[in-house]
Amino acid sequence: MATNENLPPNVIKQLARELKNLDETPPEGINVGVNDDDFSTIYADIEGPAGTPYENGVFRMKLILSRDFPHSPPKGYFSTKIFHPNIASNGEICVNTLKRDWNPSLGLRHVLIVVRCLLIEPFPESALNEQAGKLLLENYDEYARLARLYTGIHALKPKPKFKTGARSESTAALNVDQTNTSVCIVDPKTAVSGTVVQPTPLAPSLNNMQGASGQEPPTTSPNTVVEIGVSSGSAVATHKKESGLAKAQADKKKIDARKKSLKRL
Repeated sequence: MATNENLPPNVIKQLARELKNLDETPPEGINVGVNDDDFSTIYADIEGPAGTPYENGVFRMKLILSRDFPHSPPKGYFSTKIFHPNIASNGEICVNTLKRDWNPSLGLRHVLIVVRCLLIEPFPESALNEQAGKLLLENYDEYARLARLYTGIHALKPKPKFKTGARSESTAALNVDQTNTSVCIVDPKTAVSGTVVQPTPLAPSLNNMQGASGQEPPTTSPNTVVEIGVSSGSAVATHKKESGLAKAQADKKKIDARKKSLKRL
């Protein structure tokens, strides 16, 4: 079994960088996988491009790297059975990028994109599958029918995709409920300067305290002390004082009347 020992250390470092980049920003319709113990074989799942007979199918392929990679091109094979002019019955891929047009500066990303483009635009002139190449040139409808048939039978099914930023109705309703929450408790110790605190039912605003006449409610100075019960106590004391004065006046009248009676005698 091949291991990373079959590849030079500098090639392993280069592949590690490329694979990390492919994982972080994968090409459209391509998902790359690798065995960490064996970088000499790169696996990829390629989605059939829309508008082609390979649509709605996922095709697994692999790139096999030799010890003198990248000076020599990798060999490409489809593991998934596919009806295509440039893919042989054993899965071997025939494309110029992996042969005469190979350049050591080309990376794995370029190779994988070229292979997927091959599903969009086959080259029947260099066919490995002669039947597929002949049908593509002479009877495209029959070629497309067989390609779709192979896709439906052998290809993997694509995973469902979710729209970015989509929210479920339940999540939206939850956000609305949270937005409409009217009780807000603020700790003065943690309050931030400039923060506006909205009034709550537990702390009505001054506008809600206005009367029907529209007059502003009286304000109280921070240093004013409100005393409760002083007014009632003063009223009681005043009432007692007035009662005492009236009684004294009545007694004085009685004394004066007795003096007058004594003078007459």
